[in-house]
Amino acid sequence: MPKSKVRKKTVYTPPPDRRTPVKAKAAGPSHPVYIAVMLGMMLIGLIWLVVNYIAGDKISFMSTLGPWNFAIGFAFMIIGLLMTMRWR
Repeated sequence: MPKSKVRKKTVYTPPPDRRTPVKAKAAGPSHPVYIAVMLGMMLIGLIWLVVNYIAGDKISFMSTLGPWNFAIGFAFMIIGLLMTMRWR
């Protein structure tokens, strides 16, 4: 029986990258003021909710806000939480 011909395959070479590599700036640690504001926002939200539960009906502007006090307290805490994503 005759032997079949063996085909040689070319070695795959990936195409060259068309983009020029860009070096990213090395980011240093966050400024201490940023950390203080971040923690402050979370604490303000927590304090807002605690004060609303304890004395919300005795404070005039909090009683007029009604259920919006929960939105305000959670908004402060969420802003502080979102700031943690940029913290280095």
